[in-house]
Amino acid sequence: MIAVEKARTYLEQLGLAQAALALEGQLEAAARKQLPYAEFLTELLGVEAAARRERYLHTRTALAHFPYHRTLEQFDFAFQPSIDERQIKELAAMGFVAECANVIFLGPPGVGKTHLAVALGLKAIEAGYGVYMVRAHDLLEDLCRAQAEHRLDRRMRVYLAPKMLIIDEFGIWPYDRMAATALFSLVSARYEHGSIILTSNKSFAEWGEVLGDTVIATAILDRLLHHSYVINIRGESYRLREKKRAGFFGAVLPPMGGETPSN
Repeated sequence: MIAVEKARTYLEQLGLAQAALALEGQLEAAARKQLPYAEFLTELLGVEAAARRERYLHTRTALAHFPYHRTLEQFDFAFQPSIDERQIKELAAMGFVAECANVIFLGPPGVGKTHLAVALGLKAIEAGYGVYMVRAHDLLEDLCRAQAEHRLDRRMRVYLAPKMLIIDEFGIWPYDRMAATALFSLVSARYEHGSIILTSNKSFAEWGEVLGDTVIATAILDRLLHHSYVINIRGESYRLREKKRAGFFGAVLPPMGGETPSN
């Protein structure tokens, strides 16, 4: 037991806390299975590696600021036949991130754009990439405020650092020229240096109106679309489907002005 205590102390000193906790159990299992020393050491270090991997994923996921945790396995492709499931799974292999290409999800509210964006973000974290997610409105407000306070360059680094930047809900609100210029600066700075996933309920033809400047909108789209995958989702809202199943909607829909589903 003295040798076991010494071994545990050495593991702790080396920063292998999880291996230290698992040491006795792994020794008992190795003796029971009559494992060779190399296999015992491999399994013990595997416990530490798995714990570190779990901590890494947890930390990176928290730093990504996802609005919720949704995976590709939870996505109902059967409900949205307009989506090519094979294409989404190819994107999940993260080749587009290595190429610094972009993914743009277009479609009406509630069809799963944000779910898919989050799911791809989780896959990127699993592949070792940094991810940051932000609503378009919050992003542009932040950049405009930083510009007014003469700290735009410093603040821009927050959105340039991650290999994948997810911009959600573009087009929900109209923007002024300062915001449009800030978005152009960001997209230009990330062009061929990092990937953007963007979700929007507006067609590209409407971007000029949303940004209040057709020239800037064209310049943004030129860079976004140069290396990109555009996925148009045409279908019913998931949330409306659930409400219909619950009997909220009868033969006549309620008047507009109630809850507005988000992306």
